[in-house]
Amino acid sequence: MKLLIVDDHAVVRAGLAAMLIHADAITEILQAETGEAGLTLARQHPDLAAIVLDLTLPGMSGVNAVQAFGRARPDVPLIVLSASEHPADAQGALDAGALGYIPKSAAPKTILAAINMVLAGEMYLPPLLLGAPTSTPPLAAPPRATQLTGRQADVLAMLAQGASNKHIANTLKLSDKTVKAHVTAIFKALNVSNRTQAAHMARQTGLVS
Repeated sequence: MKLLIVDDHAVVRAGLAAMLIHADAITEILQAETGEAGLTLARQHPDLAAIVLDLTLPGMSGVNAVQAFGRARPDVPLIVLSASEHPADAQGALDAGALGYIPKSAAPKTILAAINMVLAGEMYLPPLLLGAPTSTPPLAAPPRATQLTGRQADVLAMLAQGASNKHIANTLKLSDKTVKAHVTAIFKALNVSNRTQAAHMARQTGLVS
């Protein structure tokens, strides 16, 4: 399994690489200190399992960086590892397409677990988002439904129309694995176990028209 780490701090890259290799989670680590170098490596290695990206990079930062890597490799799960613990930064990264947001202050076990969760096709939401303000949902909506990201809302809207994961992936320019992760997160947020229930709950609560 091959993973790309993009961070302008060599100590962070080396530390994360050592932790992943020691845990036998990854067999090969690629490293880049700038966004452009990271994009070049991402395009050169079609067998990447995931990309771990810092939000603050020379010449490229924030949501723009997430979107740039998403356009370059929409088939590869993207995980943001950032020093920022502002809920707005985390929500913005997830809305832009990241499947996980990990504060650099997190314990090594948490970082490893979050990365493994995304590699398994799920989404990692940091605790800092649990109390974050979100747009006001319909009164009948399940509490966790307010935590849906913008991309998850797009997936839910298409799911409610009966679209398959493949069709959703093609339309939204996402990988099948990414769509599966979004669908899993949607089921958890709505407290349902299948697509029919999700569509019914979404319509009943006004999450989709």
